[in-house]
Amino acid sequence: MKRILVWIGTRPEAIKLCPLILELTRQGIDTRVMLTGQHRDMVYPVLSFFGVAASGDLGVMRPGQTVHQLTERLLHDMAEELERKPSPAAVMVHGDTTSALCGALTAFYAGIPVIHIEAGLRSDDIYAPFPEEFNRRAIDAMSDVYFAPTELAKSRLLAEGYGKERIFVVGNTATDAVRLCLERPINHPLLDLADRRRLILLTCHRRELPSNKRLALFRAVRDIIEGREDVALVFPVHPSPAVCEAAHSIFDGCEHAALTAPLPLPLMQHLMARAYLILTDSGGVQEEAAYLGVPTLVLREGTERPEGVSRGTLRAVGTEALQVGSALQELLIDPRRRDAMACPSYVFGDGYAARRIAEALHQWEGIADI
Repeated sequence: MKRILVWIGTRPEAIKLCPLILELTRQGIDTRVMLTGQHRDMVYPVLSFFGVAASGDLGVMRPGQTVHQLTERLLHDMAEELERKPSPAAVMVHGDTTSALCGALTAFYAGIPVIHIEAGLRSDDIYAPFPEEFNRRAIDAMSDVYFAPTELAKSRLLAEGYGKERIFVVGNTATDAVRLCLERPINHPLLDLADRRRLILLTCHRRELPSNKRLALFRAVRDIIEGREDVALVFPVHPSPAVCEAAHSIFDGCEHAALTAPLPLPLMQHLMARAYLILTDSGGVQEEAAYLGVPTLVLREGTERPEGVSRGTLRAVGTEALQVGSALQELLIDPRRRDAMACPSYVFGDGYAARRIAEALHQWEGIADI
């Protein structure tokens, strides 16, 4: 089998692709990893943790760059990379990021097969999450082989007319990353909080959330936790200036809230495993929380991962401050409701998705015979 070029742009892509890159290499598949440089400070530590080396970094980020400008730069630089010899036999992208969209599009234009990891997710609202819902649909339209995390994702692809012989249900590599992280014990003061208090983990970074609603949501969370001696909140704040400003304006001075920079991957995974509950608008955290069985309030009006809601671990509570505050209050004052959600599940994967993907690539004639 000839070389597969894997594009990594953001930290979530790195987390989910590194276990797969290790498995592809272990199974003798020639794999070349290229970075776009979008989350450079957060991507390199993830690669280092897994022992994955990148062949290059496009360094596409510029101060004040818009999504339009980022897309233009990615398309130009990725196209140039594809012209280098030897050309890849296939291009692999993950999920729904701008880097994944551009990686798929440049390969499609060049006539190179596209492999889509985490294919078939749908929210049924083209604007939510934005622009990810559009991106994932467009990537699927250009792809040659689809690795769907669940049967529901496969059914979405089939309903849209994609051939069943090109779709493989494998689970999500996010669960592989959790498994590998938890196999390495660590110590950290933040983890010690879970021994003394009920630990709440908050992540919130969606760009489509208006600033006034973000502030109100943060205020609702602070109001709930502020008077509770048995509760501690940990909030790894996304580097987005809008999120940072809102987070610090609300939580600074709150005795029971610890605001941090984005946490190293192993610490974040161990923190999730020790959490009493999670509040998040992250798709990846939803998958990880379901695998771990940590009750999670999803800060979105809906989710493209409804399997976790059906299993009971996830509950979509929207972004209105009153709704979020009420749901959080309910789980804190009634442990039975919280405990009813604490059900570990393999609905998004069992920690061995990467192995299935590598084995399927060996069998798929579109790659194996190139």
